[in-house]
Amino acid sequence: MKAAVYTRTGDKGTTGLYTGERVPKQSMRVEAYGTVDEISSALGLARATVRREDVRETIYKVQQLLMSLMADIASLNLPEPYIKEEHVKMFEETIDKFDNMLQPLSHFIIPGGTPGSAALDIARTTTRRAERCLLRLSETEEVNQQVLICLNRLSDLCFILSRVEVEVEA
Repeated sequence: MKAAVYTRTGDKGTTGLYTGERVPKQSMRVEAYGTVDEISSALGLARATVRREDVRETIYKVQQLLMSLMADIASLNLPEPYIKEEHVKMFEETIDKFDNMLQPLSHFIIPGGTPGSAALDIARTTTRRAERCLLRLSETEEVNQQVLICLNRLSDLCFILSRVEVEVEA
């Protein structure tokens, strides 16, 4: 028999972390990884609408990494974090690769050049919100600093990918 999607364990306002602890659904930790989940959804929309295959593939790789990033945020007392410095370097290398396709920026950009770029702009602003949530959490609880750095780089990557989608021929 197939298991039900609902568990009823959250009916009283708590949720289980990846490492098993129960916390209030309105906790800053849940807010932070929930906002990262929103990033993945916005990136899913972007992936479904971008014109460029290289951008689509990059978005998919980022979405895969976001699963580990959420697990890192949704865990307490991990023996070893999921997100490491190598992930920051991967973001930086990807940003540099796509940024090299672009001319220097000489003006402000209004979001919405294409459906794909608009979705990437939503992912960018959602990423910035997730970063703010995680920074608030870090004021009172332990947070993997590499996660914060990755979120900072991800907002930059979304900006660059949005520009590539609008400015560079597919």
